[in-house]
Amino acid sequence: MSDFIRFLRERNMADGHAYAYVAQLFGGDALLDSHLPMLDLIDMLAGEYEAMDPADARHEGLTYALRVLTQSYAEHPDYRREWRP
Repeated sequence: MSDFIRFLRERNMADGHAYAYVAQLFGGDALLDSHLPMLDLIDMLAGEYEAMDPADARHEGLTYALRVLTQSYAEHPDYRREWRP
């Protein structure tokens, strides 16, 4: 699963960089206010997942949630079908 989490975190980082680029070109008002905090929250969940003991009762639910969130990157060439929820 580490490849999956790495993929998700890399996509979030790329999105964050893209938003920073847009902000530099057009100003902060050009960004959707809700998207950047959402990227941070997804990355926080991915970090918690990496630190979580697989025996933790929340592990299965968090795995499913991260797989659902990763669906937004399903068209990316590095996305794997086995990561679908």
